[in-house]
Amino acid sequence: MDYDPMVMDDAEALGPVVKISQADSVRVKYELSNTDIAFANSLRRVMLAEIPTIAIDLVEIEANSSVLADEFISHRLGLIPLNADGIDTLLYARECDCEGHCENCSVTLTLHAKCTGDENMHVFARDLVPVGDRLNQVVGTPVLSDAEGLGALILKLRPGQEVKLECIAKKGIAKEHAKWAPSAAIGFEYDPHNKLRHLDLWYESNAKKEWPPSEYASWEEPPQEGEPFDYDAVPNRFYFNVESAGNLAPDVIISEGIKVLQQKLAGLIHELTESEEDGMNGGDYNGPRSPEYGTGADGFGGYTTPFGNGGNQSTWGGAGGATPYGTTPYGAGQSGWA
Repeated sequence: MDYDPMVMDDAEALGPVVKISQADSVRVKYELSNTDIAFANSLRRVMLAEIPTIAIDLVEIEANSSVLADEFISHRLGLIPLNADGIDTLLYARECDCEGHCENCSVTLTLHAKCTGDENMHVFARDLVPVGDRLNQVVGTPVLSDAEGLGALILKLRPGQEVKLECIAKKGIAKEHAKWAPSAAIGFEYDPHNKLRHLDLWYESNAKKEWPPSEYASWEEPPQEGEPFDYDAVPNRFYFNVESAGNLAPDVIISEGIKVLQQKLAGLIHELTESEEDGMNGGDYNGPRSPEYGTGADGFGGYTTPFGNGGNQSTWGGAGGATPYGTTPYGAGQSGWA
């Protein structure tokens, strides 16, 4: 269904403003304004790669007489979208105290199909059956978005062929693997009239005919003939087209993206605040540290590596560059890797 953009004065807003132009079960189109390109792109990247979802991570195959190899089937199973509603109740496997997997950090699904007829048998995502205890009855269920309610096609079986396996679905983000990606694609556009001249449009004869305006061109005033170029102008209106992969609703992807971005900023502020109060060498700061400044002859004293003493020396840099392997063809005690 379509929505008319909400009317709101950016000057009266205290922060970024969102105007939704279209929303349905597959995609959401909206305008983000009253912000800069760094924030808009950060939100886009977070929605692409850092929202937690659930996907099949381990596959134990008991029987497989199909024409597809075990690894091929496992890869296809990992890309099947699973419902990620209520994923916050599920722990990451690395944070769970169990050995391997349990109902607190995973969902178990089974698949057993055998072709007993005379025609080929199609095995779909609906044939994946969640078993065992689950934190809720939604998370980990295969997404069946087609009209027939079959889901993605996994494989085909000829008469007499059989496949029997067990899958372990775990929580993760797309930074670890693309199978955890919540969105199929995110369109990102600003300055539809190219007033800022960030794009150099290649054309053969007529740029206006060969580069038709996008759907967002009507949302902004076109440049006037002879209008002087503003070298200080910066983009402040960004148009998004968020398409879901099926595991999360598109509006949930946006809200979860904002939530993850807030958590990342809160963690950064927390670390910076503690660093200011306790100093870089105090408090509970356990992250990477820069080398101490002003301890050497040149004002930078270097640091100790795991392979040697201070002064940036390693065990491979002794007198004359000698190596533990003795004389090399390039000279006494010297290697060819200067």
